[in-house]
Amino acid sequence: MSSEKEPAMTETSAKPEKQEAPAGAIADFGIDTTSMSTGEAIKDYFARMKDGQLGSIPAVLGVIALAVLFSALSGDFFTLRNIANLLEQGAGQTIIAMGIVFVLLLGEIDLSAGTASGVCASLMALHYVRNGNLLGVMGTGVFITFIAVLVLAVVLALLQKIWAGAAVSLVGIVVILIGAPVNAWVEMVIAICTGTAIGCITGFLVSKIGMPSFVVTLALFIVWQGVILQFVGEGGTLPISTSDTLNAVANGNLSILGSWVLFVVAAGGYAVLALGQHFSRLKRGLVVQPTPIVLAKVAAVAVLAAVATYLLTINRASNDLVVISGVPYVVPIVLALLVAGTYVLNRTKYGRHLYAVGGNKEAARRAGINVPKLRTSVFVISSSFAAIGAIVYSSKVGSVSGQSGGLNTLLFAVGAAVIGGTSLFGGKGRIMDAVIGGAVLAIVNNGLGLLQQKAAVVNIITGLVLLLAATVDALSRRRAEASAR
Repeated sequence: MSSEKEPAMTETSAKPEKQEAPAGAIADFGIDTTSMSTGEAIKDYFARMKDGQLGSIPAVLGVIALAVLFSALSGDFFTLRNIANLLEQGAGQTIIAMGIVFVLLLGEIDLSAGTASGVCASLMALHYVRNGNLLGVMGTGVFITFIAVLVLAVVLALLQKIWAGAAVSLVGIVVILIGAPVNAWVEMVIAICTGTAIGCITGFLVSKIGMPSFVVTLALFIVWQGVILQFVGEGGTLPISTSDTLNAVANGNLSILGSWVLFVVAAGGYAVLALGQHFSRLKRGLVVQPTPIVLAKVAAVAVLAAVATYLLTINRASNDLVVISGVPYVVPIVLALLVAGTYVLNRTKYGRHLYAVGGNKEAARRAGINVPKLRTSVFVISSSFAAIGAIVYSSKVGSVSGQSGGLNTLLFAVGAAVIGGTSLFGGKGRIMDAVIGGAVLAIVNNGLGLLQQKAAVVNIITGLVLLLAATVDALSRRRAEASAR
């Protein structure tokens, strides 16, 4: 046994050293207010931007720049009528993009979301136009095949314990088999149930069979395009504008009173949640944003929402004999989906698992996360959102054709998510990114339309915007990785 004595523990060595929180733990001004002032927090925020943590800032700046540009080139851009039309035009694709965010968070891709939405739209329109007689219009063989696919989706969902997906798909089977009469709400339920069933099948092929999502969804993109043509017919069109309810989804407006109620609920709810969470964390000594910054964000949201509500409650009809006013119905629809999706990603174990798998799939698996089930679930969510988006964009157009949900719908939806700041590499993104990116693409399409540009110009500029967004994402990711070393 050694006779050497261990060195005595000094007073300095006995005290544990204070460890500073890693820079990665501080996100979006999220700092300890006991050690950093508001000014220091702002400097830290810009420092992290310099390191490549840009988030949705490029897209926000793009929205502002495009709005200024098109308002200068066209006097019609900032009219009340065009602003409302802008919201309605981009809502369908934005909703599809919101679902695709869930898929992108895992580093996967869903190329079939566009045509899947087209299948949902065509079924909705078929049920309405043919007085609920899907068997008669499809024929016995096609109808039985369609029901068999829905049953398969239920079975696959049960095998993977995707209970919600199985239940919603089963509802669709029941509604179709009982021959529910024509009703706008029934048509919308059929569309959403069909979208959920499609997601169950897609997710199974990706997570259980192990096929790359790119290959699976590309193949299904072609399959669903054929299904749309089977339902609608080549060159065929199914009108739905004669249904007051279906037409009002994307073309109707809240009353003036309803518009202000929406403002109070939305802005007030945001203020209560933001301030409540802030002061609760502050009371417990947790990491929070500086109070002045939180108050400034709440005030900014309230002011912008109040101004937008006031403008949309002004009569925007070109004819004095007609009154068109109020917030479009698509606004509360998008807000409801935004709040629900944000809550799921930020406040639930499921959301935390999504980010964990997207950041490092193998580490998440070893931590006990059911990765295959999670991978299936994101495709179920994506296709369900695609069905809701189909209802909205079909309502706006007033009909469903063989081209519904085609290539542009898909590319704009994926582009909206990426342009808004969601990473193609997984692990980074928010539902809000899809809304911001959708605003960029809606402004581009709307502005170029006002300038009477050809479709070729619109496609070229839209593609360049998407390419720029992907470039920014790749460069910021490289810069962030270099800063972390």
